[in-house]
Amino acid sequence: MVKPVKKREIVEYMVQEHSLNIRQACYCASLERSSFYYHPKRKEDSDLVDCLNDLSEKHPSYGFKKMFHSLRNQGFVWNHKKVYRVYKKIGLNLMRKRRRRLASRERQNLEVPEKYNEVWSIDFMSDALFNSRRFRTLNIIDDYNREAIWIEIGLSIGAMHITDLLEWIVKERGKPKSIRTDNGPEFTSSVFMELLTLLGHDSYTL
Repeated sequence: MVKPVKKREIVEYMVQEHSLNIRQACYCASLERSSFYYHPKRKEDSDLVDCLNDLSEKHPSYGFKKMFHSLRNQGFVWNHKKVYRVYKKIGLNLMRKRRRRLASRERQNLEVPEKYNEVWSIDFMSDALFNSRRFRTLNIIDDYNREAIWIEIGLSIGAMHITDLLEWIVKERGKPKSIRTDNGPEFTSSVFMELLTLLGHDSYTL
């Protein structure tokens, strides 16, 4: 089925190239003359854009549905197709990355240990296999002599895994005076913090 827009192009071609009048060309293209003369006027979206931007600033967590219902509650009659088209056009459908709120932790000055088993540092490293699958290594280092106490390798190493591993290492080696970690989610989890409490939280510096 040929759309009116395409038919208008055919009519214009026959008029310009074959010297037909518009009535004859419209008849040949099966197009009403009123359709040939009609030129749709797209309404400006500036008002809707302003409203959506205002809502986005006032309510950053609102998605499309909440914004649409809010517009309706304010008395606007734009239909959902138009609102969603403009919503996507100005990029509001893109996910906003929010900064994760880190747990409040007291910063400690780095101390130079005088003997082994005083300070352990725990951190993650990551790499990829030949098939591009990512894996992680959990490195537990004695800061006195940079001894690698343990290197745990896995595709996923969660807080429970770390807790079980540390409990085993402490039983075999004894516990250090302090442990250094970053603010990663595994080290700020309730499971990990509970372990520190059981081992003697006062003697542990995060």
